[in-house]
Formats: sequence, structure tokens, C-alpha cells
Amino acid sequence: MKCPFCGHLEDRVIDSRAGGAGEMIRRRRECASCERRFTTYERVEDILPTVVKKDGRREPFDRQKLVRGLRIACNKRPVSTDQIEVIADAIEREAQESERREILSTELGERVMNHLRTLDEVAYVRFASVYRSFRDIDQFMVELGKLVKAKAP
Repeated sequence: MKCPFCGHLEDRVIDSRAGGAGEMIRRRRECASCERRFTTYERVEDILPTVVKKDGRREPFDRQKLVRGLRIACNKRPVSTDQIEVIADAIEREAQESERREILSTELGERVMNHLRTLDEVAYVRFASVYRSFRDIDQFMVELGKLVKAKAP
């Protein structure tokens, strides 16, 4: 670690502690050259893939955009903010764990629909109607038919 005072590259760690609810490590260091002390923080780097949109544009993964879409679909439904956050966490974690540099927006949309289908069917249909761009009532009825079939024993 480069000393912020003299620029020397050698130091020794004096103390290490977990910080930020265990999400980072705080280290007190002492420069081997000037013997001044400084603090560093280490945390795991979140590597999220770039989202490839239907029209080919690429944009960074945006958790807030995901949460906003979930909230709109779940508006006036018995779905708590915590449940929405759990879905967003799961989708974000899946995107991170895939270790891919890019993920298709269609894949993210399908993941959202899978989670919503088990949570609230009305929110699922709302999201699907926007996501799949239903053009008429027939497409809407086909999606409802799939839900009814899945529910029947």
C-alpha cells in the first residue's frame, strides 16, 4: 500500500477490524519509511454485468431501475417493500454470480416475472403486459390462461 504521506510502498498492518456490518475491513497501517500511520478500508468489489437492451444499446445494471419496475407492478397490491427488496437482491445476486460481462434485458425481465409469478399473480400480469408489450386482449388472455393452467392440479 502506498503511503499517503511519503509515497513509500512498504508498510505493516498494525490492526484489522471488521466494519460496516462485516462488509469491509478497516486496517491501521504504519509506513516502513516515515513511520506515520494511516487507515485503509477494503471491501469486495461488486462486479455487475452490462445490460444489453432489446435495441442493442448497453447500459450499466441499475438496481434502482429494477426496484422501480417492481414497485410499479406491485402498486396497490399486498406486497411489502421488503418483499420487493428481496426480489431485487436475488436478481442482483444472480447477475453477479453469473460472472458474465453482459446480460440481456430479456433475461432480466424473465427473472423478474419468475419471482413475481410466485409472489403475486396480479403484479406478474401487470409486469408481463408491459414487458411483453401486449398489443391486444388476445395476448393478455393467453398469458392469463398459462397462469390458470399452472395453478390447476
